[in-house]
Amino acid sequence: MSTLPTKPNTRIEVLDIYRGFAVLGIFVVNIVIMHATFINQDAYLAQFTAPADLITQKVLQLFFYTKFFPIFSLLFGLGIAMQVLKRKNEHKPIKGFLSRRMFFLFLFGVLHIVFIWSGDVLHLYALLGFFTFIFIKLSNKIIITLALISLCFPFYDFFLESFFNTIHFEPYVYLSDYNGAKINDIIITGTYLEGLHLRFLEYVTNLPMLLGFLTPVALSMFLLGLFLGKNKIVNKLELFIFKIKTPILVVALITNLYRVLFLEVLTGLNSYKTELIRTLFIKLMVICDVAMGLFYLWLIGWIWYYTPWQKVLNPLKYVGRMALTNYILQSFLGLILFSSIGFKLYETLKPVETLIIALILFCIQVILSKIWLKHFKYGPLEWIWRCLTYKRLIPISN
Repeated sequence: MSTLPTKPNTRIEVLDIYRGFAVLGIFVVNIVIMHATFINQDAYLAQFTAPADLITQKVLQLFFYTKFFPIFSLLFGLGIAMQVLKRKNEHKPIKGFLSRRMFFLFLFGVLHIVFIWSGDVLHLYALLGFFTFIFIKLSNKIIITLALISLCFPFYDFFLESFFNTIHFEPYVYLSDYNGAKINDIIITGTYLEGLHLRFLEYVTNLPMLLGFLTPVALSMFLLGLFLGKNKIVNKLELFIFKIKTPILVVALITNLYRVLFLEVLTGLNSYKTELIRTLFIKLMVICDVAMGLFYLWLIGWIWYYTPWQKVLNPLKYVGRMALTNYILQSFLGLILFSSIGFKLYETLKPVETLIIALILFCIQVILSKIWLKHFKYGPLEWIWRCLTYKRLIPISN
């Protein structure tokens, strides 16, 4: 019995389009963070008052922030579920395969953090993936319930703060001696080793956000992806997209209304200054953002199956087939653009310029991915990951 991975010609194209779309959105968001770290980001962006920059920031807030990371998380869970079911149907071992796959993904993530950028999510996905054996055996009702609880529970920050106090861990002290000017100086004029040290400090300082914000969202969408994969929704995706048309449009309308209300009204209320009220408002915002991400997936599926505009989406599939490679490449491009080892553009660009650069670079990624896939079956990092997972040298040439 063959132990080779799924051949490219058996791939479901719309899933690659989804992945490519997620990679685009993640880059548009990440490049903002790469260009101005969280410590100084608000102060840096506040200086730009030109209409183009203000519109850019509103577009990012309404249509990008917290929309694409959940999409990627869902697709990750869906992909794992499909792999597990396929191997189960073919009576192939699962635990060793999945453990190796997640271990090497975790390793990719750690290397990504250390050598390129502290904002990695691969290591988080890998850690979630290790629990697939447990989650996929649960009933559909329990999986959905856990996903909803993980997404909707609003008080992670309070529990984390209590836990950190108990173990005497203060993540914020790691960057307490750093201000925006000092970080700017390290990134633009510092050595690569100084950049490594700063990335470590950033990662540790951001642990509360990783554990209290990103992890719950990732877990909820990972579980939703497992649910969709376990129930083979992909095999009947066209019908599924048609059936949920009305509810998804209603959800999109409500979530957009709340998002605008939050940005323009709620944050200015006196009650927003109350910690409990603010926490609940922000949690509702996150839920709405995630729901909008799901709407994007539905909209792409509707365009793909029910309109003549598939050609508009086609370029995304090339990036999607090489999602891992392109995700890491984007971080590397950010390192080259903004740090001392490259063009030193850190905190020199307007918001609209940053967005334009992200879109141009993504278009280049589309072209390069298409050229690469004319000659090879897999992206370079995808190929390495497969070889390590399957413990053999897998042919890469077409």
